Amino acid sequence: MVRLVQTVVARVRSDWLEPFARRRPISRLAHLAPALVVYRLAGLILVDHPTALAGVRQLCLIYMALATAWMISGVIGLAEDIARNAEAARRLPVRSFSQVAQIILFIVTAILVTSLILDRSPIPLLGGLGAASAVLLLVFKDAILGFVAGIQLSANHMVEIGDWIEMPKYGADGFVIDVALTTVKVQNWDKTITTIPTYALISDSFKNWRGMFESGGRRIKRAIYIDMTSIRFCTDDMLDRYSRIQHVGEYLRRKREEIERWNREHGVDPTVEVNGRRLTNIGTFRAYVEAYIRNHPMIHQDMIMLVRQLAPTAEGLPIEIYAFTKDNRWVAYEGIQADIFDHILAVVPAFDLRVFQNPSGADLRSLRSGADDGRPAGGTGRAPLQ
Repeated sequence: MVRLVQTVVARVRSDWLEPFARRRPISRLAHLAPALVVYRLAGLILVDHPTALAGVRQLCLIYMALATAWMISGVIGLAEDIARNAEAARRLPVRSFSQVAQIILFIVTAILVTSLILDRSPIPLLGGLGAASAVLLLVFKDAILGFVAGIQLSANHMVEIGDWIEMPKYGADGFVIDVALTTVKVQNWDKTITTIPTYALISDSFKNWRGMFESGGRRIKRAIYIDMTSIRFCTDDMLDRYSRIQHVGEYLRRKREEIERWNREHGVDPTVEVNGRRLTNIGTFRAYVEAYIRNHPMIHQDMIMLVRQLAPTAEGLPIEIYAFTKDNRWVAYEGIQADIFDHILAVVPAFDLRVFQNPSGADLRSLRSGADDGRPAGGTGRAPLQ
């Protein structure tokens, strides 16, 4: 009968029956039948040998207790497998609950078997657990901490299977693949596995990227450094040239009218360059980048988006882009970010600016060539900006 059921289950393809075939709870349950038969027959065969009868029946009871525990353990494992395949419970720490149930089953079975061996009621043994509670707490410390942590993680939705988490203290940076009673397994980006104590996710800090995936946007936060010696006021010729650049023409028309009106109202002498208000090439470039980002089809328009100047550094003036891509998948995100900065880096010279770069071998060769040609030693070999 057991073989027939197992054969039928093995041939039927189902998410519910596959764990059933693997755990085989019916075959485990079948182990009770021989013990029951021996228990009954012993009463007939050993009726004149009470001592032997008591011993055989005691062994049968112990065997049935162990077989029952084995069967219940299989049912717990079966329930775990079914729950892990269910969509509603896929993100719950099912394995933690299963392991707790297995521990409880082990303790109860140990008490029952001990009471059968000693031929005593299990109630006094349960009372003795109170006296041994300190030892039990020490032995099962990690299990207890892990169980409590698992409940907190599940109740507060802090970590679920499939989350991308970062925990530098344990060298973890990847997706959670398993949440067990005492450990959480993280598959890092290099395909290595990091094991973290479950309670460490409660006691220590970590970063969970689930919010990024749920929001549908992934942040770009990167700066390019502009050589500050290339920053200057815009001349009329420069503004006329910039006005032909897409995304910035309307901005320049509006700003020129605003600045001319302000300077006229305040009686500014236009013959002195530093008097009044003037447009700069860096400000025009920043306005262009902002307009370019706002018109990019792969940038979220309903999330924070800005182009800002950061504090000047020894490497130049940072112009930072802060925006969110519509595609948060890693490869697609990196492609979008690279396309944006490819364009921006290529367009910098159109605004008479230079990107800062530390001197390289080509720069040193240019300096040496300039010195050999009689040019000043401090020259860079670059043509002056017009």
